[in-house]
Amino acid sequence: MVVVIGAGLAGCEASYQIAKRGIEVELYEMKPKKFTPAHSNPNLAEIVCSNSFKSNLLTNACGLLKEELRRLDSLLIKCADETAVPAGQALAVDREIFSSCVTEKIKSIKNIKVIEEEIGESIHLKDLIKNNIVVIATGPLTTDKLSQEIMELTGEDKMSFFDAAAPIIEKSSIDMNIGFLGDRYGKGESSYINLPMNKEEYESFWKALVEAEIAEIHSFEKKEIFEGCMPVEVMAKRGIDTLRFGPLKPVGFTDPRTNTRPYAIVQLRQDNKEGNLYNMVGFQTNLKFGEQKRVFSMIPGLKNAEFVKYGVMHRNTYINSPKLLDNTYNLKKYPNVYFAGQISGVEGYVESIASGMVARPKCNSKSSK
Repeated sequence: MVVVIGAGLAGCEASYQIAKRGIEVELYEMKPKKFTPAHSNPNLAEIVCSNSFKSNLLTNACGLLKEELRRLDSLLIKCADETAVPAGQALAVDREIFSSCVTEKIKSIKNIKVIEEEIGESIHLKDLIKNNIVVIATGPLTTDKLSQEIMELTGEDKMSFFDAAAPIIEKSSIDMNIGFLGDRYGKGESSYINLPMNKEEYESFWKALVEAEIAEIHSFEKKEIFEGCMPVEVMAKRGIDTLRFGPLKPVGFTDPRTNTRPYAIVQLRQDNKEGNLYNMVGFQTNLKFGEQKRVFSMIPGLKNAEFVKYGVMHRNTYINSPKLLDNTYNLKKYPNVYFAGQISGVEGYVESIASGMVARPKCNSKSSK
């Protein structure tokens, strides 16, 4: 039997890959008994920061990795394809339907037993690893108790940094007299809503953004930020033009109202199958909720925006993988312990899924150990 801790992207993929080889799996997941500050869906494989699995193009590294995973029978990529929403050349999903799809498929596999318990409470990591192969795939939001047990196991004393999620908006509240559908350089299926800004509008928005009130983070004083998912207000403070060369870059677009390239542009990406919810691309934030409403409503087209979900910042947990793991995600000190997913330091949904496929016991048939 193999024990998998955490039923996120990596944990579910690892469980599926192990079970399909005839090995029994106990998959531990603390939801729905307990949720992290960033999670709210009781289903497995909940995605938080974005609904995008990035590019589908085979000329792109992530697109190529997705195609390799498809050919290797990845359950999670199969579910992503089945629940896709329009996103141009990217693979984006309806979050709720995707999680439901993964949950239904995982729970239908007879070799997988889902156990709704938090490791670190009545069940402890040190006891599980005594007699089992264990895959730790608890993700970037590992609980404090389990984080402490992992630090004791690895001998490390630090496992955290911060990243953030973006707001989600009701489509009907977006002013489409200003916004227009289209993809950069006319490629794709015109699936993004684009909100163009002139110089005056951009500079007024930038000033309000850098002066807005930020929600307090209690857990750590240093507030180390993950560069790959940086809050938009932190990025803005690096310079007035930083956003225009980042998530608000206007290249490849023409404002149909003026027939010229905008000074800056905000993109919104479809977030669900029905197409009534859109997320703000690149707008991960830690602003107070009231400030998000005030400042983001300054963006042309969002004056009357209805925010279904505000952005939040959360702590990410990871281990020092280059030091602790071998190239199969096996913990060097413990040959029966593996790590998978973002806790191992990989960045992105597809990379987490791939790590779940790799981090499995080195056996291909029924085994008790």
